[in-house]
Amino acid sequence: MTAEEYIAEVPASKPAETSVPLHPLLAERWSPRALDPDAVVSDRQFTALFEAARWAPSWGNTQPARYIAARRGEATFERIHGTLSRGNKGWTSNASALAIGVARVVDEDGEPMPYGEYGLALATENLVLQAVAEGLYAHQMAGFDRDAARAEFGIPAEFEPIVAVAVGSLGTLDGMPERLQEKELRPRIRKPLSELVFTETWGEPLF
Repeated sequence: MTAEEYIAEVPASKPAETSVPLHPLLAERWSPRALDPDAVVSDRQFTALFEAARWAPSWGNTQPARYIAARRGEATFERIHGTLSRGNKGWTSNASALAIGVARVVDEDGEPMPYGEYGLALATENLVLQAVAEGLYAHQMAGFDRDAARAEFGIPAEFEPIVAVAVGSLGTLDGMPERLQEKELRPRIRKPLSELVFTETWGEPLF
């Protein structure tokens, strides 16, 4: 089915095809680019995203995750948007909120922070799943200028900007470039468990 045949509608759900049932928060999570330019994130929803991130596990409870965040219409939203790659700037203008995830990578003694980036990843996955629970969608992006983000927001040297996140409600394909429309319509694909989980020796599938 082509984008034209799809009558400009984006699938509200792309359930994961799994070998056993998963929790709906996991099965229904995906990363659309077609976001509704008129949708807003409420105060409660916005707070809930970062409360979820705050309660993520971390090595030694070091809590290395930090965020710079704003909702559409706020000056900080535009400043975050300005750090994104050209490929991400177009569709993210319709996001209800944008954030940059930052990891503490140096501790208070000037030593490398163990698992700092891993801690940010755990916190950000919590944020993403809370978005699903709120009926929202969160799209994580590597495509942003870390140096620009550091300079724009005065991020200290002991912290490293790692990921950008767009949050919003599902929109339509109207006005999207054809290459992005095609991405929206692609099924979600993952490697089989036989290539990912081993037993007895490397490469020996457990499942």
